Amino acid sequence: MKNLKLALFFCLISVVSFAQVSQDEKTALIDLYNATNGDSWNKSWDLDQPVSTWNGVTLENDNVVAITLSFNSLYGNLPESISNLKSLKILDLSFNKLEGELPESIVNLSNLEELKLFSNNFKGEIPFQIGSLAQLKSIELFNNNFSGEIPSTIVNLTKLESLILSSNQLIGKLPSNLSNLKSLKVLSVFDNNLLGTIPSSIGELKQLEELVLSNNAFYGSLPNELAQLTNLKTLLLSNNEFKGNYAVLKDKLPNIVDFDLDKANMKGALATLDSEDDND
Repeated sequence: MKNLKLALFFCLISVVSFAQVSQDEKTALIDLYNATNGDSWNKSWDLDQPVSTWNGVTLENDNVVAITLSFNSLYGNLPESISNLKSLKILDLSFNKLEGELPESIVNLSNLEELKLFSNNFKGEIPFQIGSLAQLKSIELFNNNFSGEIPSTIVNLTKLESLILSSNQLIGKLPSNLSNLKSLKVLSVFDNNLLGTIPSSIGELKQLEELVLSNNAFYGSLPNELAQLTNLKTLLLSNNEFKGNYAVLKDKLPNIVDFDLDKANMKGALATLDSEDDND
C-alpha cells in the first residue's frame, strides 16, 4: 500500500510538471509558427515538446501570458487566431520581417498590457477598436508602414504609459482629449504626415517625460500649457511649421535634457520669452 501511494504521488507530480496549455492556445501558437515561417526562425520551436519549452513563450497557471520573439527572423502575417490567447499580457514581435495588416481579432486580447511590434513591415490602419484594450500600458508600433489616422479610441486607454507611433505614414491630427491619458510618459509620433495644432489640453499630461513631434506638418503656436509639463526631459519639435508666440522654452522646463526646436524659430521664441519676463 505504501508503494502504491508513493507511485500515485510521483504520478501526480509528473502530471503537474508537464501540464499543458489548452488546445485552443496551443493551436494559436502553432498557427503563429506556421504563418511566420517558424522553421526558419533563429530560435525555432520543437512542436513535439511541451509548450513550456518553447523559446519566448511564458506560461502562468497553464496560460500563455507572454510571447517575446524579437530579433527572431519571423516572416509573414499575424494569424487571426492569435485572439485565442486570452490571457496574453505581452506581445513583443519587434525587429522582425512581419508584414500585412494587423488582424482585427487582436482587439480581443483583453488582458494585453504591452503591444510591441516595432521595426517590421506592417501596413494598413491601426485597428479602431484598439481603445477597448483597457489594460494596455505600452503601444510601440514605430518603424512600420501603418497608414490612416491615429484611432480616436486611444484616448480611452487610461493606463497607457507609452505611445510610440513614429516612422510610419500616419495622417490627420492628434486625437482630441489626449488629456484622458493621465498616465502617459512617452508620446512619440515623429516622421509621419500628421498636421494641425497642438491642443492646449496636452498640459494636463503631468507624467509626460518625452514629447517627440518632429518631422511632421504641425503648425501654429505652441500652447502655453506646455510649461505645466515639469517632468519633461525630451522635447523634440523640429521640422514642423510652428510659428508665433512661443511661451514655452528650455528654461521654462526644469528637467529638459534633450531639446530640439527649429533654429529659425528659436530667436523669435527667445525674444518673446524675454519680453514676457520683462512684463512680469
